[in-house]
Amino acid sequence: MSETYDFLFKFLVIGSAGTGKSCLLHQFIENKFKQDSNHTIGVEFGSKVVNVGGKTVKLQIWDTAGQERFRSVTRSYYRGAAGALLVYDITSRETYNALTNWLTDARTLASPNIVIILCGNKKDLDADREVTFLEASRFAQENELMFLETSALTGENVEEAFLKCARNILNKIESGELDPERMGSGIQYGDASLRQLRQPRGVTAQNQQQCNC
Repeated sequence: MSETYDFLFKFLVIGSAGTGKSCLLHQFIENKFKQDSNHTIGVEFGSKVVNVGGKTVKLQIWDTAGQERFRSVTRSYYRGAAGALLVYDITSRETYNALTNWLTDARTLASPNIVIILCGNKKDLDADREVTFLEASRFAQENELMFLETSALTGENVEEAFLKCARNILNKIESGELDPERMGSGIQYGDASLRQLRQPRGVTAQNQQQCNC
């Protein structure tokens, strides 16, 4: 049976190598932790249909390699993304310090309007923390990002990160700030929306058939 949905959003998962991007995606889609996670080579892909504010939304998620040698490959996938999870590891200041570069890439290559949520991953390793919640929260505020700390291991805030980002995109569509028709918006209307647009005509035709009986 084919899935029906109101919208399709293209999402990116970006950030330095080893921050747990693939594990976040795996936890979101499979609801379990990916034990044997190697570094992503190039780009991996996953999708999931979720309910957001009464609308059915298919998230098409591109998980990009964090290693510098794949940067030219992964950058080509940025185009036309509506949302992104920007991931750092709370136990690694190095991954936090690299956030500005990833953010610049996303806003330059995807779209200046891309909706981004900052995810401080590995929240379960609080004892080894190198980046405080307050510091990251301030960075998010200064750069107009949403912010959550997540744990791909326990699943804490993982679904919420994707849903929060999707909810924000949906709000922007409803307020007219984002236009799904615009080239490279990263948003497509799904079958369910088209079905609703076609429905009145179908109902009329049905009534005519009944009258003809």
